[in-house]
Amino acid sequence: MDDTVAPELASHEQAAVPGAAPRRRRRRWPWVLAALLVLLLALPVTYVASFAVNATGGVDRSIRSTGHDAYWLGHAWVDGRKVQADVDALAAQLEGSGIRDLYIHAGPYADDGTLDPALRPKATWLLEALHTAAPEVRVQAWLGNVLADDRMRLTSGVTQTKVLEGVDDILAEGWDGVHYDFEPALNNDQPFLDLLKATHAKTQAAEAQFSVATPKLHPVQWFRLPVDWLPMQALWSQDYLRQVSEHVDQVAIMSYDTFLPSEKAYQGYIRRQTELALDAVPADVDLLIGAPAYHDQKIYRWDSAETMAANIAGVQQGLEGVPRDRPIGVSLYVDFDATDQDWASYRDDWAQQ
Repeated sequence: MDDTVAPELASHEQAAVPGAAPRRRRRRWPWVLAALLVLLLALPVTYVASFAVNATGGVDRSIRSTGHDAYWLGHAWVDGRKVQADVDALAAQLEGSGIRDLYIHAGPYADDGTLDPALRPKATWLLEALHTAAPEVRVQAWLGNVLADDRMRLTSGVTQTKVLEGVDDILAEGWDGVHYDFEPALNNDQPFLDLLKATHAKTQAAEAQFSVATPKLHPVQWFRLPVDWLPMQALWSQDYLRQVSEHVDQVAIMSYDTFLPSEKAYQGYIRRQTELALDAVPADVDLLIGAPAYHDQKIYRWDSAETMAANIAGVQQGLEGVPRDRPIGVSLYVDFDATDQDWASYRDDWAQQ
C-alpha cells in the first residue's frame, strides 16, 4: 500500500486529532478591499489627468472676443446701493471689452412664482442710466429661484403662470431681455422646457432677448455615474442642451465649481465643455462659456485652479478651427467678487482691444 496520503484525507485526519492546530484558511477579503480602494482612487485620478492631458498643446491667442461676451452683476444695482458714479465707472470698464450683455440680478422669484417689484426699486433709474452711459450694451433682468419639492416647483401650472406674469412686468419696465437662472434645472426636465418655450414667445413678441444659465455638460461618459453623485453637479446631456437652445437666444454655461485641483486640469475641462457645447447649440444661438471671476474656496471649487486665465485658454483651445462669425463669447461671474487680476486676464488674453 502507498504511504502517500491524499491531501484532503490528511487534512481531515489532522482536524480529527485532538489538540492538533486547525489549518488556517486564506482570508481574501483584505485583498478585495484593497483592490476596490485602488479602483476608487484610480477613477478620480484618471478623470483629473484626462483633462490635464486635454489642455496640452499650444493656445492660439489670436482667438479673441468678437463682441458677444456678458457679465453677471449683483442685486446692488437695482436696490439703491449704486449711484451714477458707479454706472459711469462700469461704462468705462466695459469700453472696448467685448461685453454686450449685462445680466443684472432683479429677482429672485418667490417660491410660488411671483416676482415682487419692491425687490428692484431703482430698476427704472438704472435702465435709463445704463442706456445713456453705455448705449451699445443690452441690459437683461437676471431672474430665478431654487427648484425643489419644498421650494419652487415648475410642475405647477399656477407657478409657471405667475413666473410668466413676472416676465410681462420686466418687459413692460423696459429691460432689454430676460435671463433665467433656475437651479438645479435637472437633465431632461420637461416642465423647464415648457417654461422656456412660453417665455420665448413673450420675449420674441417684445423684440427682447431671452437667455438662460445652464449647468455644465457631462464631460466624459465613462465617469458619468460617479460625477452625478457629487454635490453641485446637475449636469446635462448634449441632447437636452440642444432642446433648451431651441427656445432661447443665448445660452450661458455655468462652467465652474468642478472639483478640479489644478489650472491645467480646469483648462482642459473648459476646452471639453466648449467643444461639447459647440456641437449641441445651434449656430444662430449665442453660446457663452461662464468664466469664474469670483474667489470662494469651497469643497467643490479650488480657487487656485479655476482661474480666469485657465478658463480663457480652454475656450481658445476649444474654438480652434471654429468660424469666427459664430456668436460665441465668455460670461464673467460676478461683478462684486471680480478682482483686478480677473480683469487683467480678461483684457490681456481675450478682450477686443
